[in-house]
Amino acid sequence: MSQTGAERITVFADYVCPFCYLGRQSLDQYQDEREEELEIDWRPFDLRSGKRGPDGEIDHSVDDGKDEEYFEQAKENVRRLQERYDAEMELELSREIDSLDAQVASYYVKEHYPYERWLAFDEAIYAALWQEGRDIGDADVLTDIAADADLDPEEIEDALDDDRLREELTEQFTTAQRQGVTGVPTFAYEGHAARGAVPPEQLRRLVEGE
Repeated sequence: MSQTGAERITVFADYVCPFCYLGRQSLDQYQDEREEELEIDWRPFDLRSGKRGPDGEIDHSVDDGKDEEYFEQAKENVRRLQERYDAEMELELSREIDSLDAQVASYYVKEHYPYERWLAFDEAIYAALWQEGRDIGDADVLTDIAADADLDPEEIEDALDDDRLREELTEQFTTAQRQGVTGVPTFAYEGHAARGAVPPEQLRRLVEGE
């Protein structure tokens, strides 16, 4: 929750998406040139919702139309943007890692802590996966990240076991889809949007109209 009154940009994202991580690097660069903080209104999005079974687990055998050629092209695009944004990355893709628990934990922190505390946790999740190659689908990893971000690990454990919280998160995913979000990252500001890990100058045009 936020009480800062700062200007806000909405960001639809999934932690396992490399372009979401890279998009945040671009947003950080745009933030650096601003005089006033642009607060991130994070909206969770489940890229792998179409591959989840009734138990919520990802069924990797489901054909989502993405073949090896698709992933090789994705890697090339990641490398290009990594160089452009001078981003530190241990991984190029995270095909086997499930972000659902990380989104549950982040959603809990966003709803119950001041913005700065959520932002630190959010950035730590991205860093753990993309800079350190850690499995953010592992509850122990998430509680370690929480502890490093000065959050109570037991509180995060309880959040991960909260079915009501998971239902709320699923509603967030559905709402994003109803709003027309089909891919991430999607940056939205006052009725306008930019999709993908767009450069800082495009984010400036989105927010400032310049």
